[in-house]
Amino acid sequence: MAGHEIPEPADRKQVADPMADLQAADQTRHSCDPAFRHGVVVGFDGSTSSERALAYAIGMARRSGSGLIIVHVANRLPTTVWAGCEPPVFVDVPDHRTEVLGLELACADHLSEIPWILVERGGDICHELEEVGHEYEADAIVVGSTHGIVGRIFGSVAGRLARRAQRPVIVIP
Repeated sequence: MAGHEIPEPADRKQVADPMADLQAADQTRHSCDPAFRHGVVVGFDGSTSSERALAYAIGMARRSGSGLIIVHVANRLPTTVWAGCEPPVFVDVPDHRTEVLGLELACADHLSEIPWILVERGGDICHELEEVGHEYEADAIVVGSTHGIVGRIFGSVAGRLARRAQRPVIVIP
């Protein structure tokens, strides 16, 4: 029967190619702008320490000729689900602070010399900064140090990030 093909029935379902699913997942994970690949990620919330971290990250991006990925992690409020005594659930609360920060950054003269983007995320700050760093294959993550009692009780963002990150973490006092 060499050279003789049997046609496939029209109603036969195609079997999914597992390699195609892996390739599609890989492409969606790396859907970020290639101009910012191997850039510098900086956590920014408008505080004094994050402004110092931003200034350092700008200089680092300028010296390395890369882009700057500014990340603002929006707040999430814990809510308790009373029915069935389920564990706490986190609900995303609209955070208009990102819009304000974006406008402030767009008007900043010191950002006009390098390419930059503002990424908004919601959730745990350490996890989101590392996730953005992974997505953009960042060379480093720059954060400001945490001052105050909250950082002493729960641990600082910089300390937790330095322990879990897969890339260099630079902490600016």
